[in-house]
Amino acid sequence: MPVDLASFGDDIQAVVVGATGGLGRAFVELLAAHPRVAAVHACARSPLRARPDKVTGHFLDLEDESSIAKAAATLAGTAGELRLVILATGLLHDGENVRPEKTWRSLSAPAMAAAFRVNSIGPALVAKHFLPLLSGTGKAAFAAVSARVGSIEDNELGGWHAYRASKAALNMVVKTLSIELARRKPEALCVALHPGTVDTPLSKPFQAGVPAERLFAPEQSAGRLLAVLDSLVPEQTGQFFAWDGQRIAF
Repeated sequence: MPVDLASFGDDIQAVVVGATGGLGRAFVELLAAHPRVAAVHACARSPLRARPDKVTGHFLDLEDESSIAKAAATLAGTAGELRLVILATGLLHDGENVRPEKTWRSLSAPAMAAAFRVNSIGPALVAKHFLPLLSGTGKAAFAAVSARVGSIEDNELGGWHAYRASKAALNMVVKTLSIELARRKPEALCVALHPGTVDTPLSKPFQAGVPAERLFAPEQSAGRLLAVLDSLVPEQTGQFFAWDGQRIAF
């Protein structure tokens, strides 16, 4: 379903962090193809293999604040006021070093630290440097891709300690940021988003039990999340929304 994005106006300047991942790349392509979007700034550790029209690449490593600050400084000089900043990043597993834990016996300090660096600390630092670039007039949004398993209230299965805890921390960061942002830019939103189970390398090892109709192609999920962002109003800042627009309890 086409996304209108009318609530953000025309000549939209957008940033996608994690632009070379499956979901991030889908956001980049959908935004670049949209007639209301003037420019897409694709931020990632590695360059895009093919760069659509209207897309500019920027180096950004979530684990290196200096790179985040440098990307933001570049955009401050060239992008003007941003309407959309989307963080499509996350760490669930990383070969042998980070794996979702099935039991507390598998807890590892290095693995937990890695999850928090990518899933909560990195996004917080992106907010530190990019929230000042959001438009101060009219609707704008800072949106971080979280995960339903980061909901404390929704946790009935246990396991996945590092991922759950680091995404729960991200949700708290988003909520806290939203309070300060509302004071400075009352029409801007800061929200967390659950993309559903997306057919990407992040979810690949865990797709066996997912019904076919609930396994989304990246462009499906990205499109639905853009539609959710388009539907939100400032009073909904600081909340956590699923791909279908339903609010998720923290």
